[in-house]
Amino acid sequence: MDVCIKLWLEKGGQVLFGEGRLQLLEALDRTGSLAGAARELGMSYRAAWGRLRASEKRLGFALVERGEGGRRAMRLTPAARRLMTGYAQVLAEARDFARQAGRRLREALAAGKDER
Repeated sequence: MDVCIKLWLEKGGQVLFGEGRLQLLEALDRTGSLAGAARELGMSYRAAWGRLRASEKRLGFALVERGEGGRRAMRLTPAARRLMTGYAQVLAEARDFARQAGRRLREALAAGKDER
C-alpha cells in the first residue's frame, strides 16, 4: 500500500500549474516547439496552446517566447524555468512526505495485526 498525492498550484479555484503543465514545458524545452511538445505528449496542439495560455494569464507572466529558427520555434522564459524548478522541488518534498507517511501507516497496520 502506498500513500499517493497530486499536487498543483491554484488561485481562486483555477489551476495555475501542475504536473501536466510541467511535462508540457519539459517537452517544449526538448523539442523547441509547442507542436512538437504536443505530439510527444499525445495531445492536440490546441489543447497544449490552451493550457499554456491559461497558465500564463493566471500566473501573470510569460512561460515561453519565440525562439530562433522559424516562426513556430519557442523557448522557455527564465521565469518558466524558475517555476519549473520550484514546483519540481515542492513536488519531490511532497512525494517524500507521502512515502514516509505510507511507511508509518504500513507499520501501524502491521503492529495491529500482532495485537489480535
